Amino acid sequence: MNEAKHLRLPHGRRRPPAPRMTPARTAQIALAATLTIQIFTSFAGTAAAVLAPAIAGDFGVDPRWIGIFIGTVYGGAMLASLACGSFIERYGPIRVSQVCVVLCTLGIAAMAATPATLPGLLALAAVVIGLGYGPITPASSQLLQRTAAPSRMALTFSIKQTGVPAGAALSGALLPGIALIAGWRPAFVAVALAGAIVVALAQPIRARLDAEHSPRRPMSVAGIVAPLALVWRSKPLLMLALVSFAYSATQVCLTSYLVVYLTAALGFSLVSAGLALTATTIAGACGRIGWGIVADRLLAPRKVLALIGLIACGCAVAMAASTPRWPPGLVIGLAACFGATAIGWNGVQLSEVARLAPPGAAGKVTGAASVITFAGVVIGPPSFALLSSLTGSYRAGFAATALASGIAAAALLVREPHTIDV
Repeated sequence: MNEAKHLRLPHGRRRPPAPRMTPARTAQIALAATLTIQIFTSFAGTAAAVLAPAIAGDFGVDPRWIGIFIGTVYGGAMLASLACGSFIERYGPIRVSQVCVVLCTLGIAAMAATPATLPGLLALAAVVIGLGYGPITPASSQLLQRTAAPSRMALTFSIKQTGVPAGAALSGALLPGIALIAGWRPAFVAVALAGAIVVALAQPIRARLDAEHSPRRPMSVAGIVAPLALVWRSKPLLMLALVSFAYSATQVCLTSYLVVYLTAALGFSLVSAGLALTATTIAGACGRIGWGIVADRLLAPRKVLALIGLIACGCAVAMAASTPRWPPGLVIGLAACFGATAIGWNGVQLSEVARLAPPGAAGKVTGAASVITFAGVVIGPPSFALLSSLTGSYRAGFAATALASGIAAAALLVREPHTIDV
């Protein structure tokens, strides 16, 4: 008899087995777990952008080159995203996510310990953070494809993706204050401690949510590349991936350069600019939920994505035209509207990728599509930095993001593939 399931109680009675968890309850736990993990990785991933002026001053570099650091982070994320599918199937999405949180924590801790005389070590820390950041979305997609109700797919993915702006909002709200009191290095130590807590919280639910993993599943280079070929052959998946290239570049340029732009070009204080970023990312979180509801109930996801791109294009143009004479409230309102669109697209796009993926393959397909998404993130911030350096103004960078969003939105409206060649 299995004593783990039927422990004897006094008078010969046996402890009844634990009740089976309903699908709805499993879906709720899966969403809560993936959301919490996403919040932390975003918190860690945006910390350097939020504290860029302080970090740059310590290392003696121009703050605008934070784009190089962000690009390096997402370069690591791109590689990890492509390779993570087999690991997710073998070890389970929660276990892979725990390892990712550990990697982000180690990268943040390494930045806090890097001497000011060795700025080159920041690149290594950026790669480690990126390796932790990349598999988070494929791992959560694998789990949510299995647990989410089909009628709530876009909303479920959108709620989970609110973790990205929520983490950035936490960075903007908390880290500047900690940095002013204790310095940016202790602020990074606080981020690392939060990562350790997240890993511990995920452990009790790991066995339940990773129940379908296959420890003996073989892994090979061909298995890693196959999902990328699948995305390339599928016209709808390829279109979604290419749109995400443009939208992700716009998103990360907004979150990476908003604080620097507001402080350097519009005269905001660091704390005020951090709060503006918080407002922007909160609007992005609300936008993700709102756009998810619209995509589930009112408009086709493809049309929703096109509408998002058009509005983001207009906001980027307005941001490029802003001057120090504009009222701060107007600038913050513009940034919030920008965030609701440039940050709000991701859940709708990911739910469509998961819907089009073969059953049980959402992790692999999302990982492959995310390679193209992360390519936009890798190219976007350094390009923004280069344009800003060549022109002497951040406005050229925002104008370029407007062009990218507008072209992607127009492509969604003009080309609508009807076949899925998988």
